[in-house]
Amino acid sequence: MRRVTPKPVFLTALPRTLLQGAALGLILTAATAGTARAADAPMADAAVRARADALIAQMTPEEKAGQLTQYFDFPMPAEEKRVADEVRAGRAGSLLFLSEPDKINQMQKIAVEQTRLKIPLLFGFDVIHGLRTIMPVPIAMAASWDPKLVEKGQAVAAEEARSVGIHWAFAPMVDIARDPRWGRIIEGAGEDAYLGSVMAAAQVRGFQGPYIGATNHIIAGPKHFAGYGAALGGRDYDEVDLSDSQLWNVYLKPFKAAVDAGAGNIMSAYMGLNGVPATGNHWLLTKVLRDTWGFKGFVVTDAGAAHDLATHGYAKDNADAGVRALTAGVDMEMAPPFGESAYRTLPASLAAGKVTNAQLDGAVRTILETKIRMGLFERPYADAAKSARILADPAHREMARIAAERSAVLLVNEDKLLPLDRGRVKSIAVIGPLADAARDTVGPWVFAQNDTETVTVLAGIKAKAGRDVRVDYAPGVTMPARLFPSIFDAGIGKAAPRPDIDDASEIPRAVALAKAADVAVLVLGEAQNMIGEFASRSSLDLPGRQQELLDAVIATGKPVVVLLMSARPIDMKGSKPKALMNIWYPGSQGGAAVANLLFGDAVPGGKLPFTWPRDIGQIPLTYAHLTSHQPANAEKRYWNESNAPLFPFGYGLSYSSFSYSNLKVARPSIAPGESVDVSVDMTNTGQRTADDVAQLYIHQRYGSSARPVRELKGFQRVTLKPGETRSIRFTLSPEELRYWTAASGTWVQDETTFDVWAGDSSAATLATTFDVKKP
Repeated sequence: MRRVTPKPVFLTALPRTLLQGAALGLILTAATAGTARAADAPMADAAVRARADALIAQMTPEEKAGQLTQYFDFPMPAEEKRVADEVRAGRAGSLLFLSEPDKINQMQKIAVEQTRLKIPLLFGFDVIHGLRTIMPVPIAMAASWDPKLVEKGQAVAAEEARSVGIHWAFAPMVDIARDPRWGRIIEGAGEDAYLGSVMAAAQVRGFQGPYIGATNHIIAGPKHFAGYGAALGGRDYDEVDLSDSQLWNVYLKPFKAAVDAGAGNIMSAYMGLNGVPATGNHWLLTKVLRDTWGFKGFVVTDAGAAHDLATHGYAKDNADAGVRALTAGVDMEMAPPFGESAYRTLPASLAAGKVTNAQLDGAVRTILETKIRMGLFERPYADAAKSARILADPAHREMARIAAERSAVLLVNEDKLLPLDRGRVKSIAVIGPLADAARDTVGPWVFAQNDTETVTVLAGIKAKAGRDVRVDYAPGVTMPARLFPSIFDAGIGKAAPRPDIDDASEIPRAVALAKAADVAVLVLGEAQNMIGEFASRSSLDLPGRQQELLDAVIATGKPVVVLLMSARPIDMKGSKPKALMNIWYPGSQGGAAVANLLFGDAVPGGKLPFTWPRDIGQIPLTYAHLTSHQPANAEKRYWNESNAPLFPFGYGLSYSSFSYSNLKVARPSIAPGESVDVSVDMTNTGQRTADDVAQLYIHQRYGSSARPVRELKGFQRVTLKPGETRSIRFTLSPEELRYWTAASGTWVQDETTFDVWAGDSSAATLATTFDVKKP
């Protein structure tokens, strides 16, 4: 955990809530030996440790187990009473799923005023891409290739969350996803370890600020440690079998970046990793996370993952599951909803000698230190009036609009159909089941969202078009229901009912509107409950009869713009609209952003964070593959169609055009352990001020192991005026040039030759080389 230690300032007092506890003299003696927190600065480690240890010295085993237990607090009378009773008895240290200040304060008051030691609760919530103001979904933000934007977006989410009394986000999800059938691809940054690491660090900084407890910030909780994105077949919750090379070189890297950025929490994964459940994996949670990386925060399970160690056939029973999770390195159990906590059995396990006091106290200490750093003993309650002002801040909505504009990826733009020409386009047919779907526009992981605040694509186009352009609308087809309903389809987050539509009559009506319009804008894709957790798919096709609708509208001969609302690549079966833009799930201001993009008031500059396959049979398909046998025939691996991607990783068009030239490596040869600078000139050769993302790729020709044909090692999103040229500089450090090899089971940097490419995607052709060799 990154901490900035201020100059010592001795404590003269303790929080009033602690003064009410037992053993007052002990607490005073321990705490006054530490240092106090200066204004807007982190607390010193010694002071935090002293306060935590003073509390631990007073706690019973039951109270310690309580601090390590987190309960769901669902809005059901019986469940609310059960959870309140657990809090009152000192058997709960954290709650989740509350997001209203009055309810949070109500539960906090029980902990602070009705328990023996007056220890405040830590409140967590799934603040994935916003709380009240919803940003584009995380993979969309990654598509911006703009870490500063990502950091600002999560800072908005953090401010809103902290204002209502939430202290901790179960985010960012930093799992690498190379199988788009996996629904949780939407929560991460795609297939690449370098891009994923940059985005992981940016989100941690956005959530937490410069240190744990910073004003208007919350604790970041990177998840799911580790390998969850590699589930077999892309099936959520299924097992994961990864080589050590894949783990160290790809799947662990974003977690390491998050830890280096100061993340205060890590969430363990549900699934088994190479035969050992992640939540009971001592090698993963202790040897790697703490011993190798030096992580100082706390580890929490995913929902019910400790209890599930018995389900996996790893633990004998619930009590054994609690022992195995604790001794593996899990500090807090997110108890299963409506289920029995495994950590509630820890006092009995302690008495039986199955866990030690030191193990139990070590876990409790991480939780108490976090609460102390967050200032919860001094300021346990949310300020509802202040929260209302923060949640209504128009600057947050503006941030959401900008984020949606910068996240969109333009994939096709034949005859420069986009941006739409206001002088020629006098009528628009807006068609599709997602065009006016507020709940779908914000995407999944949104709870208690007010749909009236969301700008849909239809609303955005109408507002932008004004009176001079006729806008007609038809949903075109129904969005089919899932065969197996989503776990989020009931209760909180439930979508509004969709209008009943007869596809047989609605498709011809939509086609008629397209024929009568100058241009047709189709908003197609997947409903928000078709992506996310428990939302894996066996197909990448457009759900329902959307493909039939698309083909029928294209057949009219009118110019067609397709806006894809999705977080995974979609197979449109070879259909060729004039323009295709991936707008993802663009958030609260999505419709306003899309309208600006369509009419040219914003220019698309996003890039794909994954490789887009032609067919689902190609999966997994990643740009960073090994050369393997017969590389010249790599695109001919299937006899019936090309194995080349439809769109490569890093791809995205603009309303302008760019060229790259003058690629230079500062030195032709460097020694192992040295850095080298690389520069390339980027020129806007078009007629509009616009952004492009300069991307740097390398390939190691030979060494201890075969290395991928290309690996991203740097990028910069740059805005240029027409005709402007800028020299873009990158630094390749030893960190970028080393890798983990199975040949020796260690990290190495070889003496070798590196190929270097720079350009606007992973298919860049501008190249040079440099050598690494000992002097």
